[in-house]
Amino acid sequence: MLSTEKRATASDNDPRRVLGSFIRAQRQIANLSLRQLSAMTEISNPYLSQIERGLHEPSIRVLKSIADALNVSSEILFEQAGLINPSDRSDEATESAIRADQRLTEAQRRALLGVYRSYVESNREGT
Repeated sequence: MLSTEKRATASDNDPRRVLGSFIRAQRQIANLSLRQLSAMTEISNPYLSQIERGLHEPSIRVLKSIADALNVSSEILFEQAGLINPSDRSDEATESAIRADQRLTEAQRRALLGVYRSYVESNREGT
């Protein structure tokens, strides 16, 4: 029984499974079904399901498409996939809070995220 527990723990730490869980959580926060996300990304429903379950490692193009549809920074998905090293992303907490705030409509969340990102980007360019 111990070896079964070890395998379950090891598979839970699998980067593909971590990425899939993250994508699923973001999809659920956005109140999207798998079918709706599939239509938005033009990625097949079965393939998205396999990504969420950690069975496939998506390409950069697929990750970018998912990020755009979920209104999540591509860099966050790339970090989750292990494609880039985690950086000092204090803005990640702010973006997560905006996405999680149920008092806002989806349109309001998207607008706030757009404004927030534009301010952050303009401050980076000014330094």
